[in-house]
Amino acid sequence: AKDLAGTYGFKRVDTPVLERQELYERSTGLETDVVGKEMYNFADKSGEKVAMRPEATPGLVRAYIEHGMVNQPQPVKMFWLGPAFRHDKPQSGRYRQFTQFDLEVFGDPSPVADAQLIIIAYNFFRELQLDVQIQINSLGDLESRQAYIKELEEFYKGRGKRSRLCNDCKRRFQKNILRLLDCKEPDCVEVREDAPQLVDFLNDACREHFIKVLEYLDELDVPYNLNPFLVRGLDYYNKTVFEITSLADSEEEAKRQSSLGGGGRYDGLVELMGGRETPALGFAIG
Repeated sequence: AKDLAGTYGFKRVDTPVLERQELYERSTGLETDVVGKEMYNFADKSGEKVAMRPEATPGLVRAYIEHGMVNQPQPVKMFWLGPAFRHDKPQSGRYRQFTQFDLEVFGDPSPVADAQLIIIAYNFFRELQLDVQIQINSLGDLESRQAYIKELEEFYKGRGKRSRLCNDCKRRFQKNILRLLDCKEPDCVEVREDAPQLVDFLNDACREHFIKVLEYLDELDVPYNLNPFLVRGLDYYNKTVFEITSLADSEEEAKRQSSLGGGGRYDGLVELMGGRETPALGFAIG
């Protein structure tokens, strides 16, 4: 991970394990599983609400803003490696303390940046002699998503659909309907098969951006699968999102955690957290 990050010009940044709880609530999202179910959080001795780091990105965004990195030559390329903590369901391949390798790019709006990050993630697994495939989708911008969400709500209001959803998805329908596409429960997967696809709702700028990312991947022979139901579990993503999955299909592999890592673009997050409008993207491998 260190060699790969250095080769592509990423500089190491470390962030504290303990941050203000509000940092993750504002960035990752109150309705996400990470914040709602999995985060270790408590009040410290002075009564301040703090949380153990469940992921790297919000801390790196905070550091970028606090240390005035917007005034450095852009893009700023950060490499991060360290432990993260989630009160996750114990299952094969998941630990409550786990290590993440994380790369983030601030200040580059171009589709070249998206493609480069995906290629670095792909090369990481190639170096380990693992056969992987990129699952990829575009979430568009706020305008595209609002039109899509209306259509998705109508679809799920169709006869008999909502009654078949799992309890988590019944709650998500009210709070964050995009997460219904992400559910792995067999009934929910079956219901979503005929759901409208977000890529059909992208505006011209978002569609153009996404097409360019795919063209770069084609040129470099990176195997990918257009996955219209990939939304990722965090609120801050927009435009390109991706996950890395193993191509091994043995029974043992099928039982394991299927996603080996993932990431995407989050152009609105720096501004949301009090910084200047800054395009940004990143990925993490656990």
